[in-house]
Amino acid sequence: MDWDRVEDFERGNEESSFNGEKRKLIQPTCLKDPDLIKLKEVLLEWINSTLKPEHIVVQTLEEDIFDGLVLHHLLARLADVHLTVEEIAVTSAAQISKLEVTLKALNQRLGVSESTAKWSVQLIHSKDLLATLHLLVAMARCFRPDLALPPNVSVEVVLFEVKKTGIKSDKEIEYITTQRCEQDKNSDKGDPIEELLKLDPHKISTVKKAILYFVNKNMSSLGLQVTEIEKQFSDGVILLLLIGQLEGFFIPLHEFHLTPVSNSEMLHNVTFALDLLNDRGIETTSVDPQDIVSQDLTATLKVLYALFRKHKNN
Repeated sequence: MDWDRVEDFERGNEESSFNGEKRKLIQPTCLKDPDLIKLKEVLLEWINSTLKPEHIVVQTLEEDIFDGLVLHHLLARLADVHLTVEEIAVTSAAQISKLEVTLKALNQRLGVSESTAKWSVQLIHSKDLLATLHLLVAMARCFRPDLALPPNVSVEVVLFEVKKTGIKSDKEIEYITTQRCEQDKNSDKGDPIEELLKLDPHKISTVKKAILYFVNKNMSSLGLQVTEIEKQFSDGVILLLLIGQLEGFFIPLHEFHLTPVSNSEMLHNVTFALDLLNDRGIETTSVDPQDIVSQDLTATLKVLYALFRKHKNN
């Protein structure tokens, strides 16, 4: 993102894309953060190795992603989705049109709706680094889950919002990759759920019963009961409702599919749920949304255990 555009925003320039919107800008000092630099290097290496057969070389994420060419080719290589779009979009209008088609197809594969995505056609085309990183990290998690993205990559962002009374600004820390607490990073022990599943069946059953009791205790006010952890959490609906109950907020029904009928709708729900947890600092490291949709017990228990660990005494 071009930091100089803040001047246009502050002047209320009618031609500025900021006008009447909420926008985020990365603090310039954060661009020198070693973790952020490492993340960009990993993503660049992944993109270039993926597109090597196409003879496409990306030099900078800020300058080479915005026109849709790289995203278009990544979608074809990673998901075998071939779109009818211009190969080279020269004009701004052509680039935006290409991005609209490409991002629509990408969001569908990622299980993300336009309203919940941390990126948009406008942000990507304006070379917004934060939005570009969020998109590429989501793509890596979906298409290359074994890619070693550096954890805990965060940036300080400045939030701007135009109001009738003037411009409101605020600062906050935004995570780009999954949070992992220092204790977890330095621990020699394995994941607690991974260790649990190595125990004898009786002990595993005891822990599952404890988590089930915790879940049903908090879902009783909604008239819901869980008896099969793997199956009932696979579409993301109960998980989202549980998060809302525990974290004390209402998730608007239009943000997710209340009665999902396809894998993509289920994936959207679960991805949305994990994003909510990550945004609130609840550890869900190494959990792939597709694993939960596929009724993988280990992945499902990891998420429920993270909630249980935070709220068990409430």
